[in-house]
Amino acid sequence: MESNNSIDQRRYDIDWLRVIAIGLLLIYHIAIGFQPWGGFIGFILSNEPMESIWVPMSALNIWRIPLLFFVSGMGVAFAMRKRGWGQLMKERGQRILIPYAFGIFAIVPLHFLVWQSYYDIPPSYVSNPAHLWFLGNILIYVVVLSPLFYYLKRNEQGRFHKLLVSLFKNPFGLLIVIIPFVIESMVVKPASFETYAMTTHGYFIGFLAFFFGYCFIYAGETFTKTVIKWKWALLAVAFGMYLYRLFNFELLGPNYLKSIESNLWVFAVLGIGFTYLNRPSKALTYLSQAVYPIYIIHMAALYLGSLLIFPLDIPAFAQFILLILFTGISCLLTYEFIIRRVWFLRPLFGLKNNKRPKDKKAQ
Repeated sequence: MESNNSIDQRRYDIDWLRVIAIGLLLIYHIAIGFQPWGGFIGFILSNEPMESIWVPMSALNIWRIPLLFFVSGMGVAFAMRKRGWGQLMKERGQRILIPYAFGIFAIVPLHFLVWQSYYDIPPSYVSNPAHLWFLGNILIYVVVLSPLFYYLKRNEQGRFHKLLVSLFKNPFGLLIVIIPFVIESMVVKPASFETYAMTTHGYFIGFLAFFFGYCFIYAGETFTKTVIKWKWALLAVAFGMYLYRLFNFELLGPNYLKSIESNLWVFAVLGIGFTYLNRPSKALTYLSQAVYPIYIIHMAALYLGSLLIFPLDIPAFAQFILLILFTGISCLLTYEFIIRRVWFLRPLFGLKNNKRPKDKKAQ
């Protein structure tokens, strides 16, 4: 059996990919405010639309959420190496369930209140998962799939492991991974492939990505080596499929083609990340802690920025850049000076809380 010793070490590339994916999510959500249809999904809209920005966003949109699910499955695979089932459930409950529940009742209503203020709608309290739907899905996947994952862990020399190693040694084996995603798109038939939030399609595509993310790590270094070797070919094919969709379907196209393109993008991004990002840095140490609270609060910051910036008589692109800066900086400042430093807030945003005021007195 292939040794897994190398993946017992910290994988900084996985941490970087999570940070980058959340950063891209912020930019993507900001771009929605400049699309005429953004109002139909509850976003504050600029009076200066900028539909051209949706051309690159459409390349990003079909793989940004699947990537997060793949990375989450990988994270669970690493967590299981040092934790039993009970420890994993406790940790994931603290890290996911508590922030999820707190976010629904205390954070999400904030951006709804800003939206109501902007459009002169009488204020009302609205509790809704909104962008936190992702956390609810992850929690379900962990509970449902962890018995299978621990069974596979106890049978690391079994047939399934050998099958995965054999499959991932060949780049064509990646096509086998894509098949369930294609089937999902044809069976569920989502109205739009990119509609993930609180949909049946989003649930099942997330389930598949989470499962295969675990499998990629369970297979040892085989998958990692393959996507590193073939990353540029995978990227070229993914980009080629995007151009085909752009020029032949005006960025739409059948869902089964989008499903193939989505996975090719993910494999290429993973290969690039595995090649260049697996090294520690002070920035990563900080951002890997900050990114989760920032994800939770970013919509409130985005809506507040929209309320302040969209009335300005400046070009749409200037609004776009200002809104990126406002959202990013305000999220970082909120994390640094409030969430990170107030001990009783830390668990509500998925952070460990090792020190309390009484601990400092005892030192």
